[in-house]
Amino acid sequence: MAYVIGQVRDEIMVPFGVNVLWDAMASVALAVATGARFAREIFTGSYASDMGMWNPDAGAAMRYRDRLGRKDLALLCNISAEFAWSLDQRSLADRARSAVFSSIPDAILVSGVITGEAAALSDLEAVKKATASTPVLANTGVRHATVGDVLKIADGCIVGTSLKYDGNTWNAVDPERAREFMRLARRARGD
Repeated sequence: MAYVIGQVRDEIMVPFGVNVLWDAMASVALAVATGARFAREIFTGSYASDMGMWNPDAGAAMRYRDRLGRKDLALLCNISAEFAWSLDQRSLADRARSAVFSSIPDAILVSGVITGEAAALSDLEAVKKATASTPVLANTGVRHATVGDVLKIADGCIVGTSLKYDGNTWNAVDPERAREFMRLARRARGD
């Protein structure tokens, strides 16, 4: 991943971030190695998943980031893992409040159950209400038809599938879909 980013790094004209799925420490390492501005990952909780048990350590990831000299690296903390079930039975809002208090993320991310599926608007609302001082982003499933509703609640969103040809996760990015999505997002934000 570092090699690929290194090959296009000089062409990236906007702040960028990285995410090594299911590996908070590797996400931090990759961000530092490539000059990324943020790392997106699940840094807190315990999960049962189709890829096995998962127990990230937010404190270890933060200390690693600091030891590598990147206290400025923003950590975007997903609190509802895709492809996994949280073993923590507290409400999503309570897990978000706990993450904000103990792990000090730069943003909280709320996901649907798998890539391309939306988080429930009620979940976004509950998390936003519980973490008013920390930005909340919709992490999955935001579409052209829903971006306005999502941005009425969330501070932003992570978008992938919706920008691809035919809205298919496995396809390449469709520049026209991306332009139209950004037009709708700007309109929703009042830009």
